[in-house]
Amino acid sequence: MPTAPRTVGPRPPLGRTRARRRETAADIAMMAPPLILVAGLIIVPIGIAVYLSFTDWNGFTSPPHTIGFRNYTRLIHDPAVKHAAFLTLLITAIGTIACNVLGLGVALLLNRNTRINAILRVLVFYPYVVGAVILGFLWSSILGTNGAVDAALGAHHSLPFLSDPKWAIATVVCVIVWSSFGVNVVLYLAGLQTVPDNVLEAAKIDGASPWQTFWRVKLPMLAPTVTVNVVLVVIGLLRVYELILALTAGGPAGETQSFVYNILTSSFDNTQLGYGAAQSVVLMVFIVVVTIVITAARRRSEQAVAA
Repeated sequence: MPTAPRTVGPRPPLGRTRARRRETAADIAMMAPPLILVAGLIIVPIGIAVYLSFTDWNGFTSPPHTIGFRNYTRLIHDPAVKHAAFLTLLITAIGTIACNVLGLGVALLLNRNTRINAILRVLVFYPYVVGAVILGFLWSSILGTNGAVDAALGAHHSLPFLSDPKWAIATVVCVIVWSSFGVNVVLYLAGLQTVPDNVLEAAKIDGASPWQTFWRVKLPMLAPTVTVNVVLVVIGLLRVYELILALTAGGPAGETQSFVYNILTSSFDNTQLGYGAAQSVVLMVFIVVVTIVITAARRRSEQAVAA
């Protein structure tokens, strides 16, 4: 049976084909630098860390010797790692709640555009701009032994802010929250600016109280901002290190060593880079999982509200 002749559509002009190739080449040329940076600064270091986590490399011997999952098994039973993980989770839990509650509360107070509010916004945000190491040394000189507070109270009424384990942990949490919540204030202020005035006026006309307006109008519209703030604070607190280094140096007796602090101690002070790499891989995976969980929970809440 004879087959029908196959029809071929008109070919695009040669000039148009060359133009498309030029556009493709231009796109590749523009995407290449950021892709190279991402590969060189993120993907490659992660790959190296994962590889070193399966070795006993101490930073000096070459090449590293592969030991399988021994580092991961060790960190499960290491009391120093357990304490550092517990402290980091404690700081993250308390700090996330405190930073967001304080940030949102202060943002509501400073939402009006006045000169005083502009000055107060700068003062609230300023600690976040100053380096964590500088803030740590500053508070160490204020709260440490023979510091400004001890000098003001006298020798017989000194408070063990940094010398007693419980006091030191509470001090670390308070200083971290104080130095971090300024950025939450700025983000919540930006979110409050997106709430339409006509919606607020309609709520006021309907007789809604300020609390009802906040709870039923402003807060639902701030939900994306809340998600961003929670993710940023969680990631930042899980990686906290510099402020603890300057404030307590992990003391007293290692009670304020965070997870990242313990990673650096294992890697460089104890020359166990393979063991430190295993801890860093665990922290990286945990951060990724927490971020995915928070984002997924936010999307589910949006879908439930839409339904």
